[in-house]
Amino acid sequence: MNESQQAHLDYILRESGLLITNKYVKGALKYNSDLSKDYTAEQLLNEAINEAIDQVTYLLTLRQKLLDPK
Repeated sequence: MNESQQAHLDYILRESGLLITNKYVKGALKYNSDLSKDYTAEQLLNEAINEAIDQVTYLLTLRQKLLDPK
């Protein structure tokens, strides 16, 4: 890997670590639960599917705004 690629990877790892930590702590405090113990595999799968649907919705809306800004 070259220096630019390493710098980009370092940025991604640093930012994703901060985002994951902040979101995890916020959720743990909000729901007062232990994600690794309080949810069944089925519940986790359903939540992941719901999050994926939200992600697609946000991405399509963002694409629409970028292609047709009003």
